[in-house]
Amino acid sequence: MSDDPTQRATLFVVATPIGNLGDVSLRALDVLRSVPLVAAEDTRLTRRLWARHAIKTRLVSYHAHSAPARAAELVAHLEAGHDLALVTDAGTPLVSDPGEGLVAAWADRGGRIVPIPGPSAVLAALVASALPVARWGFEGFLPRRGAERRARLARVAADDRATVLFEAPSRLASTLADLASACGPGRRGAACRELTKRHEETWRGSLAELAERASAAPVRGEITVVVEGSGDGATARGASAVDPDEAAVVANEAMEAARGRVDELVGRGTPRTAAARQVAAESGLPRRALFAHPRRAPSQEEEEDRS
Repeated sequence: MSDDPTQRATLFVVATPIGNLGDVSLRALDVLRSVPLVAAEDTRLTRRLWARHAIKTRLVSYHAHSAPARAAELVAHLEAGHDLALVTDAGTPLVSDPGEGLVAAWADRGGRIVPIPGPSAVLAALVASALPVARWGFEGFLPRRGAERRARLARVAADDRATVLFEAPSRLASTLADLASACGPGRRGAACRELTKRHEETWRGSLAELAERASAAPVRGEITVVVEGSGDGATARGASAVDPDEAAVVANEAMEAARGRVDELVGRGTPRTAAARQVAAESGLPRRALFAHPRRAPSQEEEEDRS
């Protein structure tokens, strides 16, 4: 690993355990011990891994709410020829976790980026679901409300692949109920809780059954949901058909709302590239579409019509 300022440094994107600290790979340990600095989402949580595996490397915090100056500091560290490792609280950075801005900034400068693969809640849940998962899509966290949420639910309902979602325990019951409404109550699913941890548990059944179970008692821990893809089997179990025209209308509403959110952020001083990236992460809509098509300002005639 380079510590020579005349050479290009490497940014290692390192997957860490999603629960069981014994799941870290030997290669990840080698990298984390060898780099001069590790940027961590929450240094307090990362120090548990440090203590378990006797890692002495210096830590610095880097998370979704870090000031832009922190990312600039990390890029400067790399530009000085010093390697850097990026870790999140659990799993792989950038997968519904912070880090995209730093990785993009270093890539834009022609920097070397090396992924260190490892534990994944997505793959673990797919395996545990006992559903057909040879083809699957990942939706991360659904928007909490509005047209964007409806559009994402419609997308899940229409997809013939399995879909993986993350959800907070407090919102699990409502999300499963919304999935049952969008996909049909008979569509199968699985809710995986505390994967790789002591209280690991997987519920399997129809989306209606899972929603009822989640609403019956408080749920705790990290949750990963797998939804069966649409198709003959799902339709036979009572999944509702998705009206393509209705889905298109919802999708257009979601895009307009997302573009409005981009304009709002730009109006507050956020660069359009960063605003589009943030809204894409929030909504699941394509970043390029959000960046390339700023909303048109209303004409004078349209303003007069509104008045």
